[in-house]
Amino acid sequence: MKKNLLILAIAVLGFVELGQAQAQNPECLTNLSIYTEYVKVKNYDAAYEPWKQVYETCPSLNWANFLYGERILKDKIDKSEGSEKSTYINMLLDLFKNSQEYFPKKVKLADVKTDVALLMNDEKLASKEEVFNILHEGFTKDQKNFKNPKALYLYFSNLVDLHEEGIKDLNEVFSIYDEVVNQIDIQFASLNATSLKLQEKEEAGTLSSRDKRMLKVVESNSKAFDQIASSIDTKLGRLADCDNLIPLYEKNFEAKKGDVKWVKGAVGRMFSKECTDDPMFVKLVEAQTALDPSADTYFYLGMLKQKQNDSKGAVENFNKAVELETDAKKKSSILYKIALTYKNTSKSKARDFALKAVAEDSSNGNAYLFIANLYANSANDCGETTFEKRAIYWKAAEMAKKAGRVDLKLRKRVEQTVESYEQRAPSRTDIFESGMSGKVLTFKCWVGGSVKVPTLD
Repeated sequence: MKKNLLILAIAVLGFVELGQAQAQNPECLTNLSIYTEYVKVKNYDAAYEPWKQVYETCPSLNWANFLYGERILKDKIDKSEGSEKSTYINMLLDLFKNSQEYFPKKVKLADVKTDVALLMNDEKLASKEEVFNILHEGFTKDQKNFKNPKALYLYFSNLVDLHEEGIKDLNEVFSIYDEVVNQIDIQFASLNATSLKLQEKEEAGTLSSRDKRMLKVVESNSKAFDQIASSIDTKLGRLADCDNLIPLYEKNFEAKKGDVKWVKGAVGRMFSKECTDDPMFVKLVEAQTALDPSADTYFYLGMLKQKQNDSKGAVENFNKAVELETDAKKKSSILYKIALTYKNTSKSKARDFALKAVAEDSSNGNAYLFIANLYANSANDCGETTFEKRAIYWKAAEMAKKAGRVDLKLRKRVEQTVESYEQRAPSRTDIFESGMSGKVLTFKCWVGGSVKVPTLD
C-alpha cells in the first residue's frame, strides 16, 4: 500500500523540487499523497493532519505544501473562533512568509507582502499604517510583480486615509497615485494582449478548453482592475481637484522648479484633472520645457496651442512629440490626439492618424471607436439613396467591434455603440425591398472600402 502511495505521489503530482533528504522521507511522501487527494475533494479537515506533518517536517518537498496548505488553513480559519482561530491565522502568516524561502522561483516578494497585508487587514491584526508599510515595501521593492488588484486599492486607500489623519504628506499621495495608476495600465496592457491572442484563436476555431478558461480569467481580471481604477480615482477625489492642486503647486514652485520629476508630475496631474486654463499650468509647462524639452513637453505645448485655437501650431508640436517619443503607447496617444484635432476639418486625415495610433499600439480601442464615429457621421455623404447612406452604419459597427476586441475596458461602451449603429442601419425590410441581400456595397466617398449586406434567411 505504501509503495503504491509513493509511486502515486511521484508520478501524479510530478515532484520537481524535492530536497534530497526530504525526497527520501517515506512518511512525508505518503502523507503528501494522502492530503493532496483529500484537498482535491475539498475535505480540508481530513487533509489537515497529514499536511501539517509534511509541512513541518519536509517543507520544501513539494509546492503543494504551500498551495494546498493555504486552502487548508483558510478553511480552518473560517470554521474556528477565538484562540484556535488565532493559531491558524498565525500558521497561515508563517506559511506566506516561508513560501519565498523554500520556493523562490515561484514566489516573489510582492506576493508575500500582499498575502500578509491582506490577511492582517481582513482579520484586523494591524493598523492602517502597518498594513500600508507592508504593502509599500512590496510595491517599492518588487513593483513589477505587484499585481493583486485588491492590494493595489488597499495600498492607496490606506495612504489617503493616513494623509487625512495628518500622517502622510499630500505630495506622497500624488506620487504613489501616479505609480499605482501606471501599474494598473501595465496590467491592462498585458490582459488586452492576452485577450486578443485568445480571441484570434477563437475566431480561427482553435481555442482549446484551457484557452477558454484562460479567457474567462482574463476578462474577470480586467473587470477587477477596471473597478479598482475607478475606486482609486474616487478615493483620490477632491484631493486632486484644481482648487487643491493649484495652491499646492504655487506654494512649492520656487523650491521645486528645478526638480524635473516634480515638475513633470505636476504638469501631468494638472493636465489629467483639466486644470489647464490656470496660469500655473503654463508656468509649469514652461519650466518643463527649460528642464527637459522632451516628447511630453511638446505634447503639452500642443495642448496650449489648442487652447489658443491654433490647430496648426498644435499639430506641429504634437508631431514633434511623436518624433521624440520612444514609448509606443505614449506615441499612440499623441497620434490619437492629432486625429482628434483633424476631426472637424479633414475626416480622411483624422482616420489616417487614428490608424497610425493603432499601428503603434494595437490595444488603442479609442482610436477604432473614433474611426467608427467618423464613418457614422458621414452617412449623408456616402451614398445616393437612403439605403446606401444608412449602410455606412454597418461599416461603422464593424470598426467599433474592433475596439472591443483589443481593449477590454471598452467592452460595455462598444456594445452600446454597436447596438446604436445597427439600429440605424437598414432593416430587414429595407434589405428585402432593395434587393441587396448578400451583395457587396462599395462606398465612393472618402470612407472607401465596402460592406457585405446581411443575407436574409
